[in-house]
Amino acid sequence: MHAADVQHLLGQTVLLLSRLRPQRIAHPVWVPRRLISVALYGMLAFTLIADANARPTDTPLIFGVFPNMTAKQTLEIYQPLASLLEKRLQRRVAIYSARDFKTFVERTRQGDYDILLTAPHLAWLARQDAGYRPLLKYARPTRGLLVVKNTSPYRVPEDLRGQNIATPDAIAVATLAVEADMAAHGLRRNVDYQTTDYGSHLNSVMQVVNGRTAAAMLGLHPFMLLPADLRQQLRVLIETAPLSSLMYLTHPRLRDQEANAIRRALLEFATTPEGKAFMQHGGYGGFVAVDGSELRAFRPYALQAEEMMRVTH
Repeated sequence: MHAADVQHLLGQTVLLLSRLRPQRIAHPVWVPRRLISVALYGMLAFTLIADANARPTDTPLIFGVFPNMTAKQTLEIYQPLASLLEKRLQRRVAIYSARDFKTFVERTRQGDYDILLTAPHLAWLARQDAGYRPLLKYARPTRGLLVVKNTSPYRVPEDLRGQNIATPDAIAVATLAVEADMAAHGLRRNVDYQTTDYGSHLNSVMQVVNGRTAAAMLGLHPFMLLPADLRQQLRVLIETAPLSSLMYLTHPRLRDQEANAIRRALLEFATTPEGKAFMQHGGYGGFVAVDGSELRAFRPYALQAEEMMRVTH
């Protein structure tokens, strides 16, 4: 029985006992005051015990996953990890994301997520704004990619002058990195080409596959997660220098003991059959510790993203 049910039963019992007045019933029933007190206090004690026992399972840890994929992809990919965390932590883990990158950053700033998986430049903001503490990151670096349909006439970045390019989001690190590379080719966003945000890497790619845009920007790891038949329809025009991959952090309200338990569970997950398949499918290469200096290296991207969000507020 849940604590809420017990509390309801307690309230109903109090109401019933309060109505046992001799003048309102034909054959009065004598209920000793001591018995009433014992019953009420006993039920109250049971309520407190039930509530204490329910709290670890009824208050889940909120696992905030960076919205670089569709909601369906996020749940399918991260549910095995959440299940192992639940088993090891003896506490429910609920996977949350957001409808867009800006909303996710705002919820991070508000501390909505207990466990956070986010891009490195947004990890810098999470630490600065809300005190999130880095735990681990994926070992294999990611890269920003600029892709076109393999049957298209575009062979070099300069061929995209005057074209529209799909992006997962303007503040995605892959987007920022590809735009920097395009600038090196003399192509400036909103001057030499236009961009449109489509909310996820998959949605961005589908615009190219369906012929709605000339090209798409996306990250290497989301590219690896695409079905093989989609990848075969794409040709890469730009591949940026390596970038630190997604990072796991914990909110400061979690104690060191809890944060360490989460770190151990993540490392254990990487050794399980499900974890090995997860790492291979995404091209993540396992987990490694986060070096604080690499977060500092993403400060320029973080400040750029922050300014972009401020302008579009």
